[in-house]
Amino acid sequence: MASSSDSPVPAGMENFVIGLIGMGDMGKMYAERLSAAGWSSYTCVLHATLTITLSEAIPSHFFLIHHHFHNQPLTWRLKSRNTYPSSLVIISRHRAQWLTADYRILACDREENLERLQKEYAGNKNIEICRNGHYVSRASDYIIYSVEAAVIDRVIAQYGPSTKMGAIVGGQTSCKSPEIKAFEAHLPADVSIVSCHSLHGPNVDPFNQPLVLIQHRAPDEALHKVEAVLQCLRSKFVYLTALEHDRITADTQAVTHAAFLSMGKAWHANKQFPWELSRYVGGIENVKVNLMLRIYSQKWHVYAGLAILNPEAREQISQYARSVTDLYTLMIEGNLEGLRERLYRARDKVFGPSTAWDTRPLLEPSILSSFSLGTPTDEPRPNNHLSLLAMVDCWAALDIVPYDHMLCSTPLFRLRLGVTEYLFRNDEVLDAAIQTAVEDKTYRSDDLEFTFAARGWAECVSLGHFETWEKRFVSTQEFFEPRFEEAKVVGNQMIKKVLESLKP
Repeated sequence: MASSSDSPVPAGMENFVIGLIGMGDMGKMYAERLSAAGWSSYTCVLHATLTITLSEAIPSHFFLIHHHFHNQPLTWRLKSRNTYPSSLVIISRHRAQWLTADYRILACDREENLERLQKEYAGNKNIEICRNGHYVSRASDYIIYSVEAAVIDRVIAQYGPSTKMGAIVGGQTSCKSPEIKAFEAHLPADVSIVSCHSLHGPNVDPFNQPLVLIQHRAPDEALHKVEAVLQCLRSKFVYLTALEHDRITADTQAVTHAAFLSMGKAWHANKQFPWELSRYVGGIENVKVNLMLRIYSQKWHVYAGLAILNPEAREQISQYARSVTDLYTLMIEGNLEGLRERLYRARDKVFGPSTAWDTRPLLEPSILSSFSLGTPTDEPRPNNHLSLLAMVDCWAALDIVPYDHMLCSTPLFRLRLGVTEYLFRNDEVLDAAIQTAVEDKTYRSDDLEFTFAARGWAECVSLGHFETWEKRFVSTQEFFEPRFEEAKVVGNQMIKKVLESLKP
């Protein structure tokens, strides 16, 4: 279930304090967005019909409120006797300053980062950097834990008992099962639990992106307060249980992440920069290379938590490795008919009959050819796309239909699913990939390394080894790091193009 993030602010939030435990990339994004929005003033601007008559400039946060609720152009100075939309309040300059004076965001990170963060936010009077989570927990009305999934239990055990009486607590991890378990174990009984998860990275504009809200142990009043706090992100609220969240994130992310992680590992093993090879430039290859680089440009723990701590994700990653191995075996056996029969059966199971497909693809063909890190050739070599073939084979084996979760789709999800859909919805393109897989040995060494990589990630996940995951991830990250900045620019352009394609 989803709703717009524009909702009235409940009464009694005039001095509401937000606490953020963990100031990594996502924690900073939340702190800065909440601070910039000046959301605590909303309670005072929603309930009157008045005319404003001022001759002085009004603080900019006032117009951010106006802009958010009325979608009107910003105005930096009001002239006397102007009438404004009915939800504006008559307010003096002195009163406007008072509204922001008692608005606070309390935030903390590891204590060794205290001085650096205090200097970084010294100019932001709405954000107060605290020494540790005890100071945040005892004074905040809504506390968000934005820490790595691998350490969530330890951090909540440390700071949870200090939580302010009657407060609301939530977390931002990508796997909710251990997070909720830790909350239940370490939080006082009078504390409400309303968790959240922005289904996008910290560098993606949250506007209209899915934001999951989980009302686990809380009255409706607590949920409405959380909605009021987070509505300034202008995201699309999606209401799920913790179990539903973990199943959906596994179905939409586990296999695709495994595929692109394995691509990077294989290219690294062969000491290849794919954009320098003509066979990896153009069409589907552009999206594959850019998504791989985007994943490896993130911090290692972003994907480790989802893969290792989510039971459904573990099974899916194991199945993906089996699918890669089975398909590669059919390829080296030269079993063209066996490979074709298996993949067409998987296509029909995942995508349904071709007549049931939406006439408008998830990914417009123009996007495939528009963004490249290399120089396209006139006639790019055909590719068997083992990584994408195995994704659909895996989904079919596990009865997963990614389209069932479009409510939680992000531009990156649409890109990942879109390239796969592009390959499978066209018989000519799919048949070319299958024939190449059996008859063209150009990619055999790459496919061998890809198979090793997929099995290596699956073994790492099944053993639950965070340290092994980190070492595998970071070594490949360092190999590709020189191209991250360029890939980020190209990737952002791709995402922008996807967002534009969603508009009617």
